[in-house]
Amino acid sequence: MKVEQLVATCVLTIATARLAVAQQPVSRAEAIAVVVSRGPRVALARADSAAARAHLTIARQFENPVGSASYSKSVPQLHYVLDFPIDFPWLRSPRISGAMAGLGAARYRYVFEREAAAYEADTTYTRALAAAKRMALSARSARDGDSLLVLARVRRDAGDGSELDVQLATVVAGQMANAAVRDSIESVAALLDLQSLMGIDAKSPALTLADTLDIGDAVTDAGAGVQLLVAAAESDAKAADFAVRLQQRTLFAPPSLSLGFESHDPSGAEKGALPTIGIALPLPLFNQNRGAIGLAQAERDRAQAALALARIEGSAQLLRARRALSAARDRAARSGRLQQSAERVAALSLLAFREGAAALPSVLEAQRASREALAQYVDDVAAARNAAGIVRLLTLTVDRIQP
Repeated sequence: MKVEQLVATCVLTIATARLAVAQQPVSRAEAIAVVVSRGPRVALARADSAAARAHLTIARQFENPVGSASYSKSVPQLHYVLDFPIDFPWLRSPRISGAMAGLGAARYRYVFEREAAAYEADTTYTRALAAAKRMALSARSARDGDSLLVLARVRRDAGDGSELDVQLATVVAGQMANAAVRDSIESVAALLDLQSLMGIDAKSPALTLADTLDIGDAVTDAGAGVQLLVAAAESDAKAADFAVRLQQRTLFAPPSLSLGFESHDPSGAEKGALPTIGIALPLPLFNQNRGAIGLAQAERDRAQAALALARIEGSAQLLRARRALSAARDRAARSGRLQQSAERVAALSLLAFREGAAALPSVLEAQRASREALAQYVDDVAAARNAAGIVRLLTLTVDRIQP
């Protein structure tokens, strides 16, 4: 395939992609809102919160009485009894407290999953913007390569250049065209990833990105608050501790109060209804609840270990994220300065080649450096913004969320 045909194919691919995506502009905030409302991880966390609320409702409720009716040949022959379970305060209190701690853990995880979904949408949007920017840079480089090839041919025909320059320009122009096609495909793929995350059919591009690529706002200091996942682990440890207390206090299962009456004496010796009252007290003869106590203690030990691990990992992840953010911002600032210089060098070298004051290899090297500097700048800006997002996620503490 000739270079002109390859460039035409590249331009046609880019134009088709742009035409396909120019259907529904979507901003970063809109994409995040859609992902947070439809995301599967948020739905799972919401279901866990609903289950925790149901567990609290179960812990607070009183058991229903049990009615029984019986017949005997001995008088009185009819017996009616209602058994009322007795819920002791020393059993009810740890049960409710444990359920409340579990609900707190579920709420913290729900907030974290919601923010994590927002972070995933933000980074996916940033990757799509970066891919679109690289596609535009590659398309421009392909056009510049084709223009340089035409200029090399003109100079050769005018006797001011050589066939070697033409062949070298042909190779470079073809490489630029191939890179432009590759970046165009990657841009469409990144856009489809965003659509898939938003729950939109990802068979063909249906969106266009309304925002521009920037480094984002500065990250504020989190202070000394407790991270959400650490707070959730603390609530889990509290719930496990209350579960141990509950099992230790249920050596005697809850008793029940029986109220009823007896009637129907065929002999007539006993007339009317005869009231009955009694109490049922389970006796720990065959087991002393040791299995349930041991299981609760094991779960408490596991919750405490998970809490210690969450604290260690949370601190380490935050430290790494802060260092990565600082390094990414420094690289982005440095790349911004370098790409401006590289663009200037590429422009001056092309001008010198047109005037016959520079050789073609130096022009190609200057353009290559300019392309790499521009691509590096785009990647560094995207990396800095994503690094800021993970720092915001990890610095989201209990005192910074809405009650």
